[in-house]
Amino acid sequence: MSIFESIKEELLKEASAITTMAEELDKAEVEKAFTYLIDCKGKVVVTGIGKAGIIARKISATLASTGTSSIFLHAAEGIHGDLGMLSAQDVVMAVSNSGNTSEILAIIPFIKFIGITLISLTGNPDSQLAKASDAVLCTRVDSDLEPLGMVPTSSTTVALALGDALAIALLKDRNFSLNDFARFHPGGAIGKRLLLKVKDLMHSGDALPRVREDTLMRDAILEMTGKKLGCTVVENENGDMTGIITDGDLRRQLQHKGDELLRHKAVECMTASPKHSFADVLAVSALALMEQHSITMLPVQDELGKAIGILHMHDLIRAGVV
Repeated sequence: MSIFESIKEELLKEASAITTMAEELDKAEVEKAFTYLIDCKGKVVVTGIGKAGIIARKISATLASTGTSSIFLHAAEGIHGDLGMLSAQDVVMAVSNSGNTSEILAIIPFIKFIGITLISLTGNPDSQLAKASDAVLCTRVDSDLEPLGMVPTSSTTVALALGDALAIALLKDRNFSLNDFARFHPGGAIGKRLLLKVKDLMHSGDALPRVREDTLMRDAILEMTGKKLGCTVVENENGDMTGIITDGDLRRQLQHKGDELLRHKAVECMTASPKHSFADVLAVSALALMEQHSITMLPVQDELGKAIGILHMHDLIRAGVV
């Protein structure tokens, strides 16, 4: 068998294991476990050790990022003091393929003593863990689906898939939205796209380059250079924004007016009625407008038509919105 065929065969085995597990799930046990999780007044503590511990940590991370308060408890650390993180309001979800892992079994008496609900994800529904659990979700796979009948591959994949499915079911029941997800990921691309607004990134106040319509281009260029944005907004005598002058406008005007450019007024060289945005618009929406019209800077105005800022493409890139 070629390397490619070997890898493909393993992928199909693991996919088959998930499908088989899904078809054999006990409806009553799944619904019971879901009720315990959705009604949890504390946090969901996911525990395991070894490869199952890695899966447990990932399940906990997925729960936490999708609206369910959750932490990971390493079973071995639990019996050496970390059980102090548990409270009676919590729900414990234990991941163990054999269901007889000594470190997992060692923390069960404490869990039962303080009255914590215990859910197990195990491949052995007759194990000591399963017998002690309030809900048992069976993740059993045939031994011939794993190398040497011992190396955890399909069994960990099945446990992870079931944990993800539980997290998504909880997400849906809570009507957890993309905006909610963004709040838990303020440092990620999704969070920045959904949380950052134009006002968070625009140049405003003294940093905003602005000139009047009758300003000579010589002085307009000095304003553009001094504010280091490569543009300036143009305003009429009432302070309303009527146009913008960019580096691109300067190049085009220089071709037409030559050395006389500096003697012209800003109103004669500006791009009138430019595309603009508003302070409370999402930065990603402003980005879409800039990309649609192939521009790199966008004036920002208030509801009265007054210029209050400039948003530059570089600001969006630095913020990670692009």
